[in-house]
Order: sequence, then structure tokens, then C-alpha cells
Amino acid sequence: MNKAEIPNWRLPSQQVGEFSITAISDGYLGANLDFLANIAPSEAARLQLAAGIREPASIHINCYLVRGRGRTILIDAGAGGFNHWGGELLTHLALAGVQTADIDTVLLTHAHPDHVGGLLNAEGDMAFGNAELVVHQRELAFWEDDGHLGKASERARGNFLFARRVFERYRKNLRPFATDDVLPGISAMPLPGHTVGHCGYRFESGARSLLIWGDIVHFPQIQIARPDVTIAFDQDPLLSAATRTRLLDLASSDNLMVAGMHLGALGFAHIKRSGSTYAIAYET
Repeated sequence: MNKAEIPNWRLPSQQVGEFSITAISDGYLGANLDFLANIAPSEAARLQLAAGIREPASIHINCYLVRGRGRTILIDAGAGGFNHWGGELLTHLALAGVQTADIDTVLLTHAHPDHVGGLLNAEGDMAFGNAELVVHQRELAFWEDDGHLGKASERARGNFLFARRVFERYRKNLRPFATDDVLPGISAMPLPGHTVGHCGYRFESGARSLLIWGDIVHFPQIQIARPDVTIAFDQDPLLSAATRTRLLDLASSDNLMVAGMHLGALGFAHIKRSGSTYAIAYET
């Protein structure tokens, strides 16, 4: 059986009322456990290996395909090969029976390159030519602020320039939002810290709910057990850790199903709490 013949049911999916939500892998990005703070790299590696992760420093990239209420929505677009990261999104979308022209809306959790890289094709044009690009106005304003660009490190400057290129390509299709209601049945949840406008998207339909929480974690087996552990990609590490702890408490207390861009290939999970300790329980 070749890839094109793999049935859709093998892609991790959840039905939330009228919404069918599918985890679409873009592949992996190379990182370093030295990027983590508040934990020794040796301890981070031990936790990863104990969880059966063979490449402890590798970070999986998910996007989410949402179909329902007459829409075909993509939440984030992966790295698209930026810095040799990811680049598998279009192949896996095809396995779900979706072509780029079918996507009518792209919701962004934030504008780091492993989330917006796939919005441009090899020629630097819009990869999703029929899509409205929806992003929180605080996130858009941050990346387009020349003052922030002027203070950025060399690595961060590259991220700024790339995000600006994406926003410029999609300018006519760009919709910044400020309120929580983004689309019927879909609300934005501000989750600041990782970036200033970082947000998740909560789906409510048919008495079911699910939260796609963006980059609340990059290493779930580490940061769910140890929410104080931050990563160098966080713009505000202390706020990021506080947001993560608050959200883990909410998800565990409400038995809320969560999904995330670096949650792992299975794509969906619940958070379990025992005393003051959290653990991840994947949906399989």
C-alpha cells in the first residue's frame, strides 16, 4: 500500500459536534535540550528516554485540519522546510483528501517560523491562495513593530523578517482579530508568554469541547510534569510558565481534551492531575 492509499482513519482525528478535527504532521524540527531552562539537559534526556522517545531533542510539528459548518480550516501551517524543518504538511493533507485550494481559512496560534513557514510555497507565494489568514492583532502588531525588530538578536531578526514576508503575501486576505469569538463555534483563548499574541482555539459543539493550545509545550513529557521548565523560544519565560500551569490546571479540572503543535504525533490528549503533579494521557 502506498501513502496515497492510506485510509483517512489512520490520521489522528476527533469529532467535536459538527467539527471533524485531524492532526496533520509537518514532520520534525531539530532542537537542543540546552534550550531548556530550570532543568539539566541530562535530566531532560532521561525523562525523554524513559517515555520511549528515541531522539530526545527532536520536536514534532503538528497542524490541525478542521472540517465542519461548511468550512475547511487549517490551524497553523508548519515549518514548510524553513531551516530544513518539517515540510511534510502538503503530503499529509493529501492523505486526508485535502488540497491547498480547499483551505478557506488559516487560523494562526502565533507567527514563529515553524507555524507560518508552510504558508509560502517554494516560489515565496501564498501556498493557500483561497484562504483567509486569521491572527490575533497583538501578534501581528508585535512582528510588524520596527522597535521590536531593532532590538532583536540575529536569530530573532530572521524570524521577524520571515513573519513580515508571510503577512505581506497574505495582506489582502489578512484578518486580525481582537475579540475571543473568531468563527461560529470557535473562540480564541489568549495564552501569553510564548509570544505576546500567542493564543489557542477552543471548539464547542454538540456538548463537546476541545482546546488546540498552540505551543504551551514543546517537550510534553518534560513540561507537563515540570511546567516550570521553559524554552529559549519563549519571549517571556516566567509568563509562559505561569500560563502553562494555569492551563494544565484548567484542562485537568475540566477533563478538557487538548491538542497542540508539539504535543506529539498522536495529536490529542487529556491532562491528569495527581496532587500537584500533572501527566499526559494520549488519545489512541
